[in-house]
Amino acid sequence: MKLNNKVAIITGAASGIGLATARVFAAEGARVVLADIDAGRTETARAAVAQAGGETLGLRVDVTDRDSVDAMVAATLARFGRIDCLVNNAGITKDSRLVKMTEQQFDAVMSVNLKGVFHCTQAVVPTMIEQESGVILIASSVVGLYGNFGQTNYAATKAGVIGFAKTWGRELGPKGIRTVAVCPGFVATPILETIPPAVMQKMVDKVPMGRLGQPEEIARVYAFLASDEASYINGTTIEVSGGIMM
Repeated sequence: MKLNNKVAIITGAASGIGLATARVFAAEGARVVLADIDAGRTETARAAVAQAGGETLGLRVDVTDRDSVDAMVAATLARFGRIDCLVNNAGITKDSRLVKMTEQQFDAVMSVNLKGVFHCTQAVVPTMIEQESGVILIASSVVGLYGNFGQTNYAATKAGVIGFAKTWGRELGPKGIRTVAVCPGFVATPILETIPPAVMQKMVDKVPMGRLGQPEEIARVYAFLASDEASYINGTTIEVSGGIMM
């Protein structure tokens, strides 16, 4: 098992890619902290992962609230004594064309998708520096690479976290900490449920492989990057999109 006894915090872990990542990490031997703002769904997810054999901790966490994030880190250390990997997966969308986007829509997405990543990473890094090891993984998106109609706020955050990965790769690499941003393409998660079928089909048509990605396909990439098998991958971006950028 490639993550045997490693301790991983996964934000946005109650559903979608986050939950799939928790399952895959647990199957690979990791001890997993499932963090999400929805306490009920987090406990349901934690129980499901634990039932499959994983050692787990479920926490209600608001990544926009630094006190909440600090409490998450403290609880993780109290339970497991170390932090080997942080998967910054929590994210939201509030789509609108630029001319109609409200300040509230813009600020909400910035707070979760960009500042939330800052909060969580800054909170775990002192532990990783003390350990002289750790992996920071960040959910970006192909939208952060090429933009998307109606997603000024979301695209900006996903481009921004690529900047985080490159900067932290330089700052933290010498301390034994690797940082990588992952750019999924269109993945079959609840976040796509509000998209009209005709629009969804146009999205699928853009993918050379002719289908949406599955959450587990992103999760397995995270598991590889969190493992020692990826020990020389740092400060870069990995696209997992079925070839949509070709």
